[in-house]
Amino acid sequence: MLTELHVKNLALIDEADVNFGPGLNILTGETGAGKSILIGSINLALGHKMQKDMLRKGAQSCLVELAFQIENPEIIRRLKEMDVDVEDGQLIISRKFTDGRSVCRLNGEMTTASKIRTISSLLLDIHGQHEHQKLLYPENQLEILDAYGKDRIAGPLARVQVSWSAYRGICEELKAYEIDDKERERELSFLKYEIQEIEDAALVPGEEEDLEKRYRLMSNSKKIAEALNQVHQLTGYEEGAGDMTGRAVRELSQVAEYDETLSGLSASISDIDNLLNDFNREVSEYLSEFTFSEEEFFQTEQRLDLINNLKAKYGKTTADILAYLDQQKNKLSRMENFDQQKQELIQKKEKAQQALERDCQALTEQRQAVAEELSEGIRAGLKDLNFLSVDFEIQFQKTEHYGPRGRDAITFMISTNPGESVRPLADVVSGGELSRIMLAIKTLLADKDATETLIFDEIDTGISGRTAQKVSEKMAKIGRNHQVICITHLAQIAAMADHHFEIAKSVENASTISRIRELDAGESVEELARILGGAEITQAVRDNAREMKQLAEKKKQSLETP
Repeated sequence: MLTELHVKNLALIDEADVNFGPGLNILTGETGAGKSILIGSINLALGHKMQKDMLRKGAQSCLVELAFQIENPEIIRRLKEMDVDVEDGQLIISRKFTDGRSVCRLNGEMTTASKIRTISSLLLDIHGQHEHQKLLYPENQLEILDAYGKDRIAGPLARVQVSWSAYRGICEELKAYEIDDKERERELSFLKYEIQEIEDAALVPGEEEDLEKRYRLMSNSKKIAEALNQVHQLTGYEEGAGDMTGRAVRELSQVAEYDETLSGLSASISDIDNLLNDFNREVSEYLSEFTFSEEEFFQTEQRLDLINNLKAKYGKTTADILAYLDQQKNKLSRMENFDQQKQELIQKKEKAQQALERDCQALTEQRQAVAEELSEGIRAGLKDLNFLSVDFEIQFQKTEHYGPRGRDAITFMISTNPGESVRPLADVVSGGELSRIMLAIKTLLADKDATETLIFDEIDTGISGRTAQKVSEKMAKIGRNHQVICITHLAQIAAMADHHFEIAKSVENASTISRIRELDAGESVEELARILGGAEITQAVRDNAREMKQLAEKKKQSLETP
């Protein structure tokens, strides 16, 4: 569960620490006091984007920290699969915003907002002010059904995705056969031309590099020959270096016998003379072989032009061109056997479609079984929420086309009055009814996922009186197995609080600040009186609030733990 929230420099909050407890945590306060900012801060910590105007005026940065105490072994196991260590069941998430950038930390170690968003679904479920509107869209209804029955639906759904991928691949192949005879002839002619052009070139892997070396040599032959001739002359024995070193050898050999040091020098100069002689001879041999014809140069140039022209058309390298050749040969073979291969693909498509249809049907049957259970759970939940006469069912229709999630289109159908037939949810319910339906669904999904913390931002939209009382009892009942954090304007819901927090706005040093504090029993009654009485709180209102709190405590004691 979420044990602590720390917020600094966010909107109206300069700094706040909230210690949440188990059961039902209620947050109340005047309109505009900053209740929704508190929920917004939790969303920010869990990876949501921050609006620029959320940073407190005059502050350079803001910080949100969440501390969780996790007791569910399954959640701990799944977190470990994500390389998230939970030491002693504690997990701390923090996010700091500075100059439009944010830094996320998980148990003190830097991480990404994406990873935080991924693990947050395991830790809590946040129901925003307008989230119940999602119920009106069929695609969201299907997501709810699949989420509720995920253990049974996951296998059939995975098989549908595999068979759909195979079916779609064959359909894509068949698109290449959707051409008329004239277009086919043009395609055949073009393929033959390209294949012939590449095959006539008789490309050899690696030849381009050899040709470029040869061409570079030939195109610079005059410069090379002039340089080598000069080198040969400078190192030769006709007034060149060879002549000079030869004279040096002779001079030193005449005196070498008089000193051992001179003998060493004589040997060194002799080695130099031999090396220079070898070098000069090698240059001479290279020059004698350094001949080629104009025709050879022209042929090399033409061959390179041909290869470069093919590269411009078919690929950046010789290997790419040869790969393209194989690809076009395959296309040609397919086109030459057009009718046969098209028929084979049609047969493959029919088989793939049959397999896909079987998998879709199996998925539908599993979904229908889950839908019966979900409908029953929703009906029971709605009766707990003061739907005195309610019928709820999930209708199935087949979509026109296959998809990765099968062929099911579902519609949530409801009747809230005796004698009326069920109609689509979007055509029947009001805002208050919709929020209660979402509350019933959230309760069922939370039990399935073992989600420890549920957060509701103004779930009381559009309800009052006995319905509000029923919603409060439902919230209290959920609080027996889950931690619930709820923002509300209704005294009936606030009275059920196991932990009651007040959010109040005040002006300090010419600056507006929101403060959050947990109320004791007496303060909680006073806050209930404020909600009930409005501008003027009389003793009768206080007595009413006190009685409401006492009745709520008795109701909570009578609740049986599921």
